[in-house]
Amino acid sequence: MGATWQVGDGREQALADYVCTHARRNDIDDVIRAIDEFCYTKSYLINIGDEKGKLLDRAVAAAQPRRLLELGTYCGYSALRIARVMPADAVLYSIEFNPANAAVARRIWDHAGIGERIVVIVGTLDDDGRTLSTLGDKHQFAPGTLDFVFIDHEKDAYLPDLRRILDHEWLHPGSVVVADNVKYPGAPQYRAFMRGQEGLDWHTREHPSHAEYQKIIKDVVLESTYLGRPDDEQSVSGPNHLVQDEQQHP
Repeated sequence: MGATWQVGDGREQALADYVCTHARRNDIDDVIRAIDEFCYTKSYLINIGDEKGKLLDRAVAAAQPRRLLELGTYCGYSALRIARVMPADAVLYSIEFNPANAAVARRIWDHAGIGERIVVIVGTLDDDGRTLSTLGDKHQFAPGTLDFVFIDHEKDAYLPDLRRILDHEWLHPGSVVVADNVKYPGAPQYRAFMRGQEGLDWHTREHPSHAEYQKIIKDVVLESTYLGRPDDEQSVSGPNHLVQDEQQHP
C-alpha cells in the first residue's frame, strides 16, 4: 500500500491481459469496470481508484477543459476516467517515466477505443528539460493554454513540477489542478503550498476520501483553481460554482 513506484512485478501486464479478455472492446465504461474489478479481486494497483475517481470525474466535468496534462500515467486508469468526461474536442497529454507502463496504458486505451484522444509521453518534467521541450515544441504548450492538470506521480515531485508548469506560464486564471494522495502516502509540501496560497494565486478545496480500493486508510484529494498572478487583471468565475458543487457532494 505504501509503495511510491510500483513497476516490474508483472501485475501491470496482467491487468492489460485481464482488460482485453474481460472488457468489451470500444466500451470505456466496461474497461473502467474491469480495471476496478481486477484491483478489488486480483491485485492491488496504485491508480486513483473508483472512490477518488469520482472526485476527478466531477472536477473535469466542471472545468470543461480542452487541453489537459497528467503527471503519472501508470496503467492509464485515470486517463480513462478523464477522457470519458472531457469535451469531445479535448486532448489529454499524459507523462509516464516508465516505458513499460506507458505501453500497458496504450494497450488499454486502444481496447477502450480512446487511444487517439490521449498522448502519452515517456519522461518526467525533471529530465533536464527534454519533456518540457517536447510539450512546448511538439505539442504547442504555450502561456495560458493549459486548462487542467492531474498530479499522481512521485509525491516529492508534486510541488517542484507545479512550479515548473508555473514558470512556463502554461496555466491561465480558471485552470484547475487536481492532486491525488495528498494525505496518503502524502505530499505535505504541496499541501502546505496550496494552504499558504489560498485566496492569493489559488483557491483550493480539500476532498476527504480513502486510499484506493479500501475503506480503512484515509486520503485527501486537492482540487485547486488558479486565480492568476497578483497583477493579472483577468477575472475567475470557476471557484464559486466549484464550491457550490462541493456543498452538493460532501
